[in-house]
Amino acid sequence: MRTSIIATFAVWLLIIPLCTNGRQKLNKKTITTEKGKTMTTGTKMKVEIWSDIMCPFCYIGKRHFEEAMGKFADSGYVEIVWKSFQLDPSIPDHIEPRTDVYTYLATRKGLSVDESKRMHERVVQMASAAGLQYNFDKAVVANSWRAHRLIQMAKTKGLGDAAEERLFRAYFTEGQDMGDTVTLTALGKEIGLTETDVKEALTNDVYTHKIEQDIKEAEAIGVNGVPFFVFDRKYAVSGAQPADAFVRTLERAVAEWKKANPAAALQIEQGAVCKPGGECE
Repeated sequence: MRTSIIATFAVWLLIIPLCTNGRQKLNKKTITTEKGKTMTTGTKMKVEIWSDIMCPFCYIGKRHFEEAMGKFADSGYVEIVWKSFQLDPSIPDHIEPRTDVYTYLATRKGLSVDESKRMHERVVQMASAAGLQYNFDKAVVANSWRAHRLIQMAKTKGLGDAAEERLFRAYFTEGQDMGDTVTLTALGKEIGLTETDVKEALTNDVYTHKIEQDIKEAEAIGVNGVPFFVFDRKYAVSGAQPADAFVRTLERAVAEWKKANPAAALQIEQGAVCKPGGECE
């Protein structure tokens, strides 16, 4: 999948149902009541987000989705799963001399730097409206593969969202080098990983396999641009859509998920109990 980095500068305005043949099994647990009935616990509806940390609309889309989750009454039913995607795998780990986004795009497309800056103006404005500061003059162009390895490790520790957020900010705002081991180690430690964790992420082929699986999965369901949000393997929102678009899709998807996964009502026979705080009655 060698989509050019310029593909990030197209806004995808689309909400579509997806084929449900590949519906993912949720991590369900059951308990048995005294009367022999069972109830399902610990289940949530998955929202899977395909993203690349070099994609400006992915960070904006993350903010819009977070805004939607803040408005959505049933957000507690939602589990977010980040997925890897590469917009331009052909970019070297390091470009020498270090190159910012304006210069890189100008060179690649045969433009002047001023023309490149004008092409990015709308994206900078969109980012600002979402509360983000994009400094394309500082952003260091590098292959995002190693950053994805770090994200995959972070996911195993429950830190996937923290990793995405920190790497987005490091790239778009702070101008940190996503191909540099020292930089990735420092960023990993900031979110709660150890130096050993980061070394493991950058050297163990398990994390390469996880990235490849995410990319193959994206191809299988028709993802051709990011960000791409998949709701319970039934609906998708493509692109950095406004928060209300996410809210509408969340409402529909979660309502259907709750109908398919009803909470069991327990019939309780009351007896003497002790409650937290030492109160017994």
